Amino acid sequence: MPDMSASVSLAMTHLVPLAKEVDENKVTPGVLGFIVFAAMAVAVWGLMKSMSKHMGKVDFKEPADPEDASAATAGEAHDRVR
Repeated sequence: MPDMSASVSLAMTHLVPLAKEVDENKVTPGVLGFIVFAAMAVAVWGLMKSMSKHMGKVDFKEPADPEDASAATAGEAHDRVR
């Protein structure tokens, strides 16, 4: 695996001066942050609505086992013979 320390130190030397120029009291997410958050909220709401609709279509009853069904019919036939 290549040594990442050189690229990390290079990135830090370029980003640290930019970070010092930003006033920490005035940094806000702004309109773009709100739009991204709102889009994600709408996407999650749509996914939850779709999941709820699909979960409503699920049949939770398991199909009968063919071996159990043949044993049950054999038992019923045995009861009829008596």
